[in-house]
Amino acid sequence: MSKRRTVVVLFTRDLRLHDQPALAAAVERSDRVIPLFVLDDAVLAAFGAPNRIAFLLDSLRDLGSSLRARGGAIVVRRGNVVGETVRLALETDASAVFASEDVSAYAQERERRLRTALAGAGVELEVFAGVTVVPPGDLAPVGGDHFRVFTPYWRRWRDQPRRDVLPAPSSIVLPDDVKTGSLPELRELTSGTPAPVLPSGGETAGRRRLDAFLDGGLAGYAELADDLGADATSRLSPYLHFGCVSSGEVVARALEHPEAEPFVRQLCWRDFNHQLLAARPELAQEDLRPRAAGWREDAEAFAAWREGRTGYTVVDAGMRQLLQEGFMHNRARLVAGSFLTKQLGIDWRRGAEHFFEHLVDGDVANNTGNWQWVAGTGTDSRPNRRLSPMRQAQRFDPDEIYARRYLPELGTPEYPEPIEVAA
Repeated sequence: MSKRRTVVVLFTRDLRLHDQPALAAAVERSDRVIPLFVLDDAVLAAFGAPNRIAFLLDSLRDLGSSLRARGGAIVVRRGNVVGETVRLALETDASAVFASEDVSAYAQERERRLRTALAGAGVELEVFAGVTVVPPGDLAPVGGDHFRVFTPYWRRWRDQPRRDVLPAPSSIVLPDDVKTGSLPELRELTSGTPAPVLPSGGETAGRRRLDAFLDGGLAGYAELADDLGADATSRLSPYLHFGCVSSGEVVARALEHPEAEPFVRQLCWRDFNHQLLAARPELAQEDLRPRAAGWREDAEAFAAWREGRTGYTVVDAGMRQLLQEGFMHNRARLVAGSFLTKQLGIDWRRGAEHFFEHLVDGDVANNTGNWQWVAGTGTDSRPNRRLSPMRQAQRFDPDEIYARRYLPELGTPEYPEPIEVAA
């Protein structure tokens, strides 16, 4: 295959050099590569929570440093992602733009608009898999185009051939006359304040966390993942959301260990939610399974839930962890979500919106997919399932290690009595 003169690589949720198919293809098939990231005003307006913006800026700084070490740089623009990408392609006489596919309604529409605009300018758009382990459209049940039940998806997914993990490029040639621009300060993108304890963003930090988990956490994952006090989950979710680590590489490396399946199954859930949203983008707001009863409006109960003062320890500790760290243990997410929707009867969309305001790993596919599951409007085969917050505390935090970590007033008169639930 003959080489192209110049290719623009549009980074979105794939902020890494290792196992980055769009970047690897551009380096292999062109003479010059222009890595581009557009601070998209539409995304910032809709999803620009301070925690995620802080993590994003960390990740972009790290990506820029890694590119410079290989002779390249990250070109930063701000505005309309389609307009800025087309403008850069024309300014640099690029013959193509390479990018990673994504699944949300906005991402799918962005790809359509970008393809049309680039075609009008005589520039090709080539889209690569890279956000998930198995591309969203690769697996389908007999007679359908996507899975709505996890277990049959898991059976197919775990046996599906996967692409090879790609190395990071050793060198990148950037055209001499490209103006790279500079990253803004956090205060230029948000007036909010990030949580006091946030992880460092970027591929360097993500790969360090992955190495540590594989070396010291994976062996005990099956036993300890739901133990709230042990804090034994991988904490890779923010790095997976921003693509600082490749989900394909995480699975490949985990499977080198005999005890990997329970952890790998969680990565399959991520792919499951992505293929569901790719096929049904309206599920970010609409119920997959209609709810018979209406939702309650209870501003006082919702405020107590949001602030971690319901009087139920796992719910409150989880919500306080969210406020302090921009993260919540997965078991606590399930309990807090079930409590809001099943015990309080409040619409899952209100809970999802609050999570989006704070989660560093806030992801349309996973956040809304998991909220619908726990609310009984999604893919749970037992939609009436209720998680008792008291039984969950006894089972997964019997010594109140997790609760006391985030509820310093526990055991004192300052800790509230349990609020009244709907039913």
